[in-house]
Amino acid sequence: MDSHETKKTIKPEEIHLVSTTEDSKEFNLLLWALNHSSVVGLDAEWKPCRTKQYSFPTVSLLQIACRINHEVIEYTDSQNNIWVFLVDLSLITLSSIYQLLRDMFISPDILKLGFRFKQDLVYLSSTFSSQGSNPGFDKVEPYLDITSIYQHHLQEKQPGRKMSKDMKSLATVCEEMLSVSLSKDLQCSDWSLRPLTEDQKTYAAADAHCLLEIFAVFQEKVLKEVSTSRDTTEPRNANALLGLKEILVMPDVCDNVLRLKFCQASDIVRLTPFSPVSSISKVLCMKTAPLGVSLSNIISRYGERILLKESDRKPKTSKRKGKRQSSTGLTYKAKLIECSGDWQGPPPWDSSLGGDGCPKFLCDVMVEGLAKHLRCVGVDAATPCSRKPEPRQLVDQAQKEKRVLLTRDAKLLRHDYLIRNQIYRVKSLLKNDQLLEVIETFDLKISENKLMSRCTKCNGNFIQKPLTTEEAVEAAKGFQVIPNCLFNKNLEFWKCMDCNQLYWEDKSFQSTSYLGKTMAYKFRNIRG
Repeated sequence: MDSHETKKTIKPEEIHLVSTTEDSKEFNLLLWALNHSSVVGLDAEWKPCRTKQYSFPTVSLLQIACRINHEVIEYTDSQNNIWVFLVDLSLITLSSIYQLLRDMFISPDILKLGFRFKQDLVYLSSTFSSQGSNPGFDKVEPYLDITSIYQHHLQEKQPGRKMSKDMKSLATVCEEMLSVSLSKDLQCSDWSLRPLTEDQKTYAAADAHCLLEIFAVFQEKVLKEVSTSRDTTEPRNANALLGLKEILVMPDVCDNVLRLKFCQASDIVRLTPFSPVSSISKVLCMKTAPLGVSLSNIISRYGERILLKESDRKPKTSKRKGKRQSSTGLTYKAKLIECSGDWQGPPPWDSSLGGDGCPKFLCDVMVEGLAKHLRCVGVDAATPCSRKPEPRQLVDQAQKEKRVLLTRDAKLLRHDYLIRNQIYRVKSLLKNDQLLEVIETFDLKISENKLMSRCTKCNGNFIQKPLTTEEAVEAAKGFQVIPNCLFNKNLEFWKCMDCNQLYWEDKSFQSTSYLGKTMAYKFRNIRG
């Protein structure tokens, strides 16, 4: 079934894994891309720390998304002007790439984009310093933080309301600005394990790629503002509307411009698959072209820089003084936290506890995707009432509605007010694996007649009788658009009784049905 709410996802087409600098085509492509890019998006991944650390995490992967300059992209084999490089810091010799990264971070001809990148820089600097590349990294300039430009220039203003000061996630910004879904399911995966999975590569590349897409929206807005102000203050120059190609054919254009363009084109030819990798090294001494007028204006008006202090290079330690716990007490508490995530039953819906026998779950923000998967197979899976609930609010909601709270947050298990068998910590990372884990742990019965019986948007139930096309069109007026291509397919439409969302059968229903049938068959075999 389709609710017409599915958003596109970001899937970069040009992804290059750089794992060595010796005779590496991918590394040479990275060097060439940096020499021909004026804007790059930066991100980093590391193995998440589950316990208190007294040193910084080791960065395993650095993502560099390069926006190739338009005047040279037409000479490459690629149809895309955004190339994403995944620099595998766990395999590459750090000293061999240290100077390149340091030069990129401070190059005045490359605008660096990040999303709260200061923490990433601290961890990167620590990682390189620990391997002898001192003093690490201490500056990124020029720099633009996507958080800052979104909050002050891109966030939609509601009439009569103050601008929200809440820090929104990158996924939320992508959804608002690009109308795309940015999955964060693999954020907490173990990035130190090798080889990286294809899903991890796509996830990591998308995080850096989307920074360039958001910046493009911001750049277009700035250009429109500048254009509007010029229209009202001064007459436009006769050549202002001419593109690069029109300018190049003008008789009075400096020969140097044509010569530079020709040299760049010949250099790019060397990068084709027919050329040996060794010939690429001839272009590596080229310097990045100076920034254009548009980017220079943006940097002068909105540019920032990241400058690390000496205090940033030392992990923060708690200054709170309190009673020192004995080692026995600490061991007991650690075991208590570890065990509290395991399920021992019975659940609050069990008839022995006065329940109605219907499984009910509450999925916190860390497993929000799991909630939709559970609803697809007919399981009651609610989400928190507020967007940023406190731990106590989550527990109270679960207790009031007789639900089991599902989470991946180990800190949530430490609260003293938790009631026995009220919370379960999901171990799996991927949504399909999480769904299988919950079904097996709670011995859920999945039947075909329950598939797609709940609204994936609000967890409500569907009406008992399907709607005809005419009834669906009437119900959707002013609320939802039904594609014209569905009118002649004689489909059945289903309506959520709570939020009035309309659904119809399509490929996603068939795949969900197959998923449900597979799980039902699998667990019948497991149980004998």
